[in-house]
Amino acid sequence: MPAEFSLRANVINLFANSIAPGTIHVREGKIHAVELTDSAPPDPTLPYALPGFVDAHVHVESSLLVPAEFARLAVTHGTVATVSDPHEIGNVLGVAGVEYMLESGRSVPFKFCFGAPSCVPATPFETAGATITASDIEQLFQNPAIGYLAEMMNWPGVLHRDAEVMEKIALAQRYGRPVDGHAPGLRDEDARRYAEAGISTDHECFTAEEALDKLAVGMKILIREGSAARNFDALIDLLPEHFENMMFCSDDKHPDTLVLGHINQLVQRAVARGQNVLKVLRVACLNPVLHYTLPVGLLREGDAADFIVVDNLTDFLVRQTYLNGVLVAENGETRIPSVPCPVLNNFHARPVQPQDFELQAPNAAPTVRVIECFDGQLITARHDLPATVANGLVVPNVDQDVLKLTVVNRYAPAAPAVAFIQGFGLKFGALASSVGHDSHNITAVGCDDASLARAVNLVIEAQGGLAAVGLDGEEILLPLPVAGLMSDQPGYRVADAYAAVDALAKRLGSPLGAPFMTLSFMALLVIPSLKLSDKGLFDGEAFQFVDAVV
Repeated sequence: MPAEFSLRANVINLFANSIAPGTIHVREGKIHAVELTDSAPPDPTLPYALPGFVDAHVHVESSLLVPAEFARLAVTHGTVATVSDPHEIGNVLGVAGVEYMLESGRSVPFKFCFGAPSCVPATPFETAGATITASDIEQLFQNPAIGYLAEMMNWPGVLHRDAEVMEKIALAQRYGRPVDGHAPGLRDEDARRYAEAGISTDHECFTAEEALDKLAVGMKILIREGSAARNFDALIDLLPEHFENMMFCSDDKHPDTLVLGHINQLVQRAVARGQNVLKVLRVACLNPVLHYTLPVGLLREGDAADFIVVDNLTDFLVRQTYLNGVLVAENGETRIPSVPCPVLNNFHARPVQPQDFELQAPNAAPTVRVIECFDGQLITARHDLPATVANGLVVPNVDQDVLKLTVVNRYAPAAPAVAFIQGFGLKFGALASSVGHDSHNITAVGCDDASLARAVNLVIEAQGGLAAVGLDGEEILLPLPVAGLMSDQPGYRVADAYAAVDALAKRLGSPLGAPFMTLSFMALLVIPSLKLSDKGLFDGEAFQFVDAVV
């Protein structure tokens, strides 16, 4: 049973938009009383108490940590809850994967709200490890821990009122669950039709104009700032007028950046830009709790004692994080112990050879369709470039940053799909990862076929992981034995291991802020314009396969 205690602080009331010195009394895990000094200004000698931060959309799997370990790190930054889409493990293991996440989340004092994945597999143009049907979703909704229908990425299906898509949305409405959206670039009439179908949020806006279109039709907009996709600067100036309908999220957060900060960083940046602190805290703390009906306390009498204490309202340095009246983090140190986690997987790839990645030149002067990736974005561009040919084969051109990209089916033996990409900047070697949204086949990029084969085989031998291969036998592997997505090791140890493999990727020449995160999205077919699945090169605008070499 949590201890009974009282705490003196400047208390932030996000319902009254007030800050006043007072005493918070906690008893049996709840806020027993909040005694405020009426009409008194904040006391500069006191810290500030406020509701905890909530990440309104995150794939915990992308931290490479199981939920229990994610929680251990997140609470040090004042995060008390997440709205978590287990879509990644769902694509690998189906409903069993969702249940794994629920079980891990229950093992620690943290408030995970998991959703029922709506799009598994994400498209019929790739090989996934499982399928989650409408019947499965209804089964998941029997569990009160499943709080919403996770992001509806099949926006064409929504617009065309596809029967299966609409059945899933109708199930969410029948069970009183909100429906999350995912509709990059949708504007005007399309945005209206998407919202009218029952979609309540979107976290994919990369321009203010797009966000305004969606706000105008009643959608809530999430300002995303993760390890790969970063839209804070594009959207934050909408907050003063639209703060009641906005939230903060990370979407995908690698362990090295989670060690450094979480939603607290977005709050700090927003306030530093001159945003009203109470409006910012409503976005960070209050709106997700209300929208998703989370069982998270908001510093009211009778609420669960979920709150944080910060030094000031400038840098938001977190002194303490409380969940149900229990001190779970203090002064940057987690108080949640590590718990053992079981390992389950779905991995059946066979080793590859360098010649498996060869592409024959179809004529004397072929053209290659080249994916261009961008730092901090999930979208890609397409370029048609003259191919580099050697000994009758189309080969990378490292000087022009035209490298080979491959996706290898990890669920069954199959020939690799091969294409070309710009933006990774590698000068030698290769990177490979079993984290490949959304089906999580093995995705790799490299300067030569031998390096590609070695990096891919390191991942296959480990039954999942991140691998970097350099010169003279230099190679680093971070094993991910849980579904090929997550480590079974303590979070801080994983963060250090990730930092090492990330550093090697950058020594190989990559200028990207998060090379492995960017690599993981090169197979994400639902975001245009050109991506690669295990079945081939896919044009996300025409929604069809195209040849890599013409």
